[in-house]
Amino acid sequence: MLPFTSEQFVSVFTRYNATIWPAQVAAYLLGSLAVLLLFRRSSWWDRIIATILALMWAWTGFAYHLLFFATINKAAYVFFVLFVVQSAALVYASIYRDIDFGLPPGPATWVGASFVIYAAVAYPLIGMAAGHRAAELPMFGVTPCPVTIFTFGLLLLTVRRPPIVLLVIPTLWSVIGGSAAFLLRVPQDWPLLFSSAVAVPMILAPKPKAAIN
Repeated sequence: MLPFTSEQFVSVFTRYNATIWPAQVAAYLLGSLAVLLLFRRSSWWDRIIATILALMWAWTGFAYHLLFFATINKAAYVFFVLFVVQSAALVYASIYRDIDFGLPPGPATWVGASFVIYAAVAYPLIGMAAGHRAAELPMFGVTPCPVTIFTFGLLLLTVRRPPIVLLVIPTLWSVIGGSAAFLLRVPQDWPLLFSSAVAVPMILAPKPKAAIN
């Protein structure tokens, strides 16, 4: 049994979106920059992409979980810690060059691109098709579920296997956040519920030699 109602849940997003505007626009701009940098192989671009992801996780942990979601669910304090830890792990990976983004040949690239497009484009459109106003929606780059899907997408778009630690918290959130698909009737979260089962095995699979060379 959830400690809040679906109406309270939607109300949090309404207040959150109104308060942080125009951070949503900045999130889309940063997300677009991360995607564009995938086409430029450089350790500096890798660091920028990882830093963008880290900013999204840190912002969502602090602004959404700690300041807003905690008002209706005390578990948000734990979620805040998890999201900050994920942000720190991404920063560490960027500093020590433990992650190489790119567009390797193979199905992982197509699945990763699908995740990215879903998080940025299809996710809000499905929410509006389900009857929610834009002001009520979890938005790209600043709320947990789209951030998690986007993260899985970019981690699929790597030319060598990223550190396994980067997959732990997104996998955990895919279950926690994905439960909203049926508990709170959020249809756009159905893919999140199964995202880790699809993404993690593909991320951990050996990369094609052409991508590594």
